[in-house]
Amino acid sequence: MKTTRFVFDGLMVLEYQSGNVKSLSVLVNRHHNRLCRHSYRYTNDVEASKDIVQDSWRVIIKKLNTLKDPNSFSSWSTKIVTHKSLDYLNKLKTSQRNLKSYAENNQEQVPKGNDDTGKVTQLLSAIKELPENQQMVLKLFYTEEYSLKEIAEILEISVGTTKSRLYHAREKLKKILKNK
Repeated sequence: MKTTRFVFDGLMVLEYQSGNVKSLSVLVNRHHNRLCRHSYRYTNDVEASKDIVQDSWRVIIKKLNTLKDPNSFSSWSTKIVTHKSLDYLNKLKTSQRNLKSYAENNQEQVPKGNDDTGKVTQLLSAIKELPENQQMVLKLFYTEEYSLKEIAEILEISVGTTKSRLYHAREKLKKILKNK
Protein backbone atom coordinates (compact mmCIF):
# COMPACT_ATOMS: atom_id res chain seq x y z
CA MET A 1 0.00 0.00 0.00
CA LYS A 2 3.06 2.22 0.05
CA THR A 3 2.53 3.10 -3.62
CA THR A 4 -1.00 4.27 -2.86
CA ARG A 5 0.36 6.63 -0.20
CA PHE A 6 2.87 8.08 -2.66
CA VAL A 7 0.20 8.60 -5.31
CA PHE A 8 -2.10 10.29 -2.79
CA ASP A 9 0.76 12.54 -1.65
CA GLY A 10 1.48 13.30 -5.30
CA LEU A 11 -2.14 14.27 -5.82
CA MET A 12 -2.03 16.58 -2.80
CA VAL A 13 1.18 18.19 -4.09
CA LEU A 14 -0.40 18.78 -7.50
CA GLU A 15 -3.47 20.24 -5.81
CA TYR A 16 -1.27 22.61 -3.81
CA GLN A 17 0.71 23.58 -6.90
CA SER A 18 -2.62 24.34 -8.59
CA GLY A 19 -3.58 26.73 -5.82
CA ASN A 20 -5.53 24.55 -3.36
CA VAL A 21 -3.99 25.60 -0.04
CA LYS A 22 -6.10 23.08 1.92
CA SER A 23 -4.15 20.20 0.42
CA LEU A 24 -1.09 21.45 2.31
CA SER A 25 -2.81 20.78 5.63
CA VAL A 26 -3.49 17.22 4.47
CA LEU A 27 0.22 16.74 3.75
CA VAL A 28 1.18 18.23 7.11
CA ASN A 29 -1.29 15.96 8.94
CA ARG A 30 0.00 12.90 7.07
CA HIS A 31 3.72 13.53 7.50
CA HIS A 32 4.40 15.73 10.53
CA ASN A 33 4.68 12.95 13.14
CA ARG A 34 6.78 10.75 10.84
CA LEU A 35 9.16 13.63 10.16
CA CYS A 36 9.41 14.36 13.89
CA ARG A 37 10.34 10.71 14.54
CA HIS A 38 12.91 10.87 11.75
CA SER A 39 14.51 14.00 13.16
CA TYR A 40 14.45 12.48 16.64
CA ARG A 41 16.58 9.58 15.39
CA TYR A 42 19.32 12.11 14.72
CA THR A 43 18.90 14.40 17.70
CA ASN A 44 17.53 12.16 20.48
CA ASP A 45 15.77 15.32 21.65
CA VAL A 46 11.98 15.60 21.31
CA GLU A 47 11.83 19.38 21.51
CA ALA A 48 14.72 19.90 19.10
CA SER A 49 13.18 17.49 16.61
CA LYS A 50 9.87 19.37 16.75
CA ASP A 51 11.69 22.65 16.11
CA ILE A 52 13.67 21.14 13.26
CA VAL A 53 10.54 19.79 11.60
CA GLN A 54 8.81 23.16 12.03
CA ASP A 55 11.73 24.84 10.26
CA SER A 56 11.66 22.10 7.64
CA TRP A 57 7.98 22.77 6.91
CA ARG A 58 8.89 26.38 6.12
CA VAL A 59 11.39 25.15 3.52
CA ILE A 60 8.98 22.51 2.21
CA ILE A 61 6.19 25.04 1.75
CA LYS A 62 8.55 27.53 0.12
CA LYS A 63 9.90 24.96 -2.36
CA LEU A 64 6.83 22.78 -2.88
CA ASN A 65 5.97 24.51 -6.12
CA THR A 66 9.35 23.47 -7.53
CA LEU A 67 8.95 19.75 -6.76
CA LYS A 68 9.16 18.02 -10.13
CA ASP A 69 8.05 14.51 -9.06
CA PRO A 70 5.03 14.98 -6.78
CA ASN A 71 4.98 11.26 -5.91
CA SER A 72 8.40 11.65 -4.28
CA PHE A 73 7.09 14.07 -1.64
CA SER A 74 7.76 11.65 1.22
CA SER A 75 11.44 11.07 0.43
CA TRP A 76 11.93 14.70 -0.62
CA SER A 77 10.54 16.04 2.67
CA THR A 78 12.54 13.45 4.63
CA LYS A 79 15.67 14.62 2.85
CA ILE A 80 14.99 18.20 3.93
CA VAL A 81 14.47 17.10 7.55
CA THR A 82 17.68 15.06 7.37
CA HIS A 83 19.66 18.10 6.24
CA LYS A 84 18.09 20.31 8.92
CA SER A 85 18.81 17.67 11.58
CA LEU A 86 22.43 17.39 10.49
CA ASP A 87 22.76 21.18 10.54
CA TYR A 88 21.40 21.18 14.08
CA LEU A 89 23.85 18.47 15.14
CA ASN A 90 26.78 20.34 13.62
CA LYS A 91 25.85 23.47 15.58
CA LEU A 92 25.39 21.38 18.70
CA LYS A 93 28.80 19.70 18.44
CA THR A 94 30.66 22.86 19.34
CA SER A 95 28.62 23.50 22.45
CA GLN A 96 28.83 19.82 23.44
CA ARG A 97 32.62 19.91 23.17
CA ASN A 98 32.66 22.94 25.43
CA LEU A 99 30.40 21.21 27.95
CA LYS A 100 32.46 18.04 27.85
CA SER A 101 35.63 20.00 28.39
CA TYR A 102 34.02 21.82 31.30
CA ALA A 103 32.85 18.53 32.83
CA GLU A 104 36.32 16.97 32.47
CA ASN A 105 37.94 19.99 34.04
CA ASN A 106 35.55 19.83 36.98
CA GLN A 107 35.82 16.03 37.21
CA GLU A 108 32.07 15.54 36.94
CA GLN A 109 31.01 12.08 35.96
CA VAL A 110 27.56 11.02 34.94
CA PRO A 111 26.66 7.56 36.25
CA LYS A 112 25.77 5.16 33.50
CA GLY A 113 22.86 2.77 33.95
CA ASN A 114 23.25 -0.81 32.79
CA ASP A 115 19.80 -1.72 31.49
CA ASP A 116 20.66 -4.67 29.26
CA THR A 117 17.58 -6.74 30.06
CA GLY A 118 15.61 -8.18 27.18
CA LYS A 119 16.42 -8.79 23.58
CA VAL A 120 15.10 -5.41 22.40
CA THR A 121 17.33 -3.51 24.78
CA GLN A 122 20.26 -5.67 23.72
CA LEU A 123 19.54 -5.00 20.05
CA LEU A 124 19.17 -1.25 20.57
CA SER A 125 22.41 -1.22 22.51
CA ALA A 126 24.14 -3.10 19.69
CA ILE A 127 22.76 -0.69 17.09
CA LYS A 128 24.20 2.24 19.04
CA GLU A 129 27.65 0.69 18.67
CA LEU A 130 27.42 0.92 14.88
CA PRO A 131 28.74 3.93 12.96
CA GLU A 132 26.10 6.63 12.54
CA ASN A 133 25.83 6.16 8.77
CA GLN A 134 25.01 2.47 9.23
CA GLN A 135 22.52 3.26 12.00
CA MET A 136 20.63 5.64 9.72
CA VAL A 137 20.45 3.14 6.84
CA LEU A 138 19.15 0.44 9.21
CA LYS A 139 16.53 2.76 10.69
CA LEU A 140 15.34 4.07 7.33
CA PHE A 141 15.18 0.57 5.86
CA TYR A 142 13.55 -1.33 8.74
CA THR A 143 11.67 1.34 10.68
CA GLU A 144 10.54 3.71 7.94
CA GLU A 145 10.40 0.96 5.29
CA TYR A 146 12.09 3.04 2.60
CA SER A 147 13.51 1.24 -0.41
CA LEU A 148 17.24 1.22 -1.06
CA LYS A 149 16.76 3.76 -3.86
CA GLU A 150 14.77 6.11 -1.60
CA ILE A 151 17.37 5.83 1.16
CA ALA A 152 20.08 6.66 -1.38
CA GLU A 153 18.15 9.79 -2.39
CA ILE A 154 17.49 10.86 1.21
CA LEU A 155 21.11 10.44 2.28
CA GLU A 156 22.48 11.59 -1.08
CA ILE A 157 24.58 8.47 -1.61
CA SER A 158 24.56 5.82 -4.33
CA VAL A 159 22.32 2.76 -4.16
CA GLY A 160 25.46 0.62 -4.03
CA THR A 161 26.71 2.52 -0.98
CA THR A 162 23.29 2.07 0.64
CA LYS A 163 23.41 -1.69 0.03
CA SER A 164 26.96 -1.85 1.35
CA ARG A 165 26.13 0.06 4.53
CA LEU A 166 23.08 -2.12 5.14
CA TYR A 167 25.09 -5.30 4.61
CA HIS A 168 27.96 -4.20 6.86
CA ALA A 169 25.54 -3.01 9.54
CA ARG A 170 23.85 -6.43 9.61
CA GLU A 171 27.20 -8.22 9.78
CA LYS A 172 28.48 -6.00 12.60
CA LEU A 173 25.22 -6.48 14.51
CA LYS A 174 25.62 -10.27 14.22
CA LYS A 175 29.14 -10.07 15.65
CA ILE A 176 28.17 -7.68 18.44
CA LEU A 177 25.19 -9.80 19.48
CA LYS A 178 27.22 -13.05 19.40
CA ASN A 179 29.78 -11.52 21.74
CA LYS A 180 27.19 -10.39 24.29
